[in-house]
Amino acid sequence: MASMSHDFHRAKTEFDQTKAGVKGLLDSGVVKIPKIFVHPTENLVKYPSLGTCSLSLQVPVIDFESGKRAKIVGEIKEASESWGIFQVINHGISVSVLEEMIKGVQRFHEQRKEVKMEWYSREHDQRVKFYSNGDLYVSKAVNWRDSISCYYADGVLDPNALPQVCRGAIENYMERIIKLKDTLAELLSEALGLDKDYLTNLDCMKTPTLVCHYYPPCPEPNLTLGAAKHSDPSFLTILLQDSIGGLQVLQRNQWVDVKPIKGALIVNIGDLMQLITNDKFKSVEHRVLAAPIGPRISAACFFYPSTANNTKPYGPIKELLSEECEPIYRQTNYKEYMTHYKAKGLDGASSLTLFKA
Repeated sequence: MASMSHDFHRAKTEFDQTKAGVKGLLDSGVVKIPKIFVHPTENLVKYPSLGTCSLSLQVPVIDFESGKRAKIVGEIKEASESWGIFQVINHGISVSVLEEMIKGVQRFHEQRKEVKMEWYSREHDQRVKFYSNGDLYVSKAVNWRDSISCYYADGVLDPNALPQVCRGAIENYMERIIKLKDTLAELLSEALGLDKDYLTNLDCMKTPTLVCHYYPPCPEPNLTLGAAKHSDPSFLTILLQDSIGGLQVLQRNQWVDVKPIKGALIVNIGDLMQLITNDKFKSVEHRVLAAPIGPRISAACFFYPSTANNTKPYGPIKELLSEECEPIYRQTNYKEYMTHYKAKGLDGASSLTLFKA
């Protein structure tokens, strides 16, 4: 058993040392995926419990131009409580900006291997880095995707730190995404029955980390996943996906496809938002299927506290508590939560259970 574990770790190390990612494997001509990418059969089942309503379940779509603010707030409240995810349309960011962002991510990942390798890193302090599988050495099975991440400390990142091939696309996109986050913070606050500036004043979404994923076509998609089942550790995540699809969310013990809608953005409630809302808003479990077609491209923007508040304690919001609604979670901070989340890896289990009161 120890020998098998050693061989598994060595195979991961050898893959990591190529600095070429999953796309490098594909470019080398593989027709069978390496064993480190093979996921347990039970994790690959398309629908854990296929019921009569599974095909009728659809992730809520909220139109920001649909009418009065109260209507939009009500729809966000319902979606955040029952789904933990919703798509937004007519959100103020043009389709051209979104499409250029997708193209920019594709341009980066499809550069010559030698160019990309210069960005390859697992160093925590590197603001912009290319890698494959952030949890490579703790995961039981490796996901079929590569990523580039950009860390915006307190919302700021020197544009010169970004790869030139996608610099303009990321700059334009992030400028608008941060504004959309501010709007969402107000709407979510109101959906909780709080003042619209409550979440902003809580300083829980000041630092975005943009992670741009590239899922190459897979020669054996029935054996692996693009991303294993997990929930996000953030307070909030805003996701852009291309037209290929593959993202699924777990609802009523069924995997539901998040169907691509042109011009839409996906909003996920994260673990830390579920914690501070005392389970009023739910963090959504999701995954990405591997596919024989591609590449699939997405850009996930995770929102965390300001750098000054990395160790600020966050617990259930007092205004949401009462004798009938006692705290479900103890206080924690971003640094503690992320340390546990990263050590655990994307193993399909929620990190929130460790923080129960």
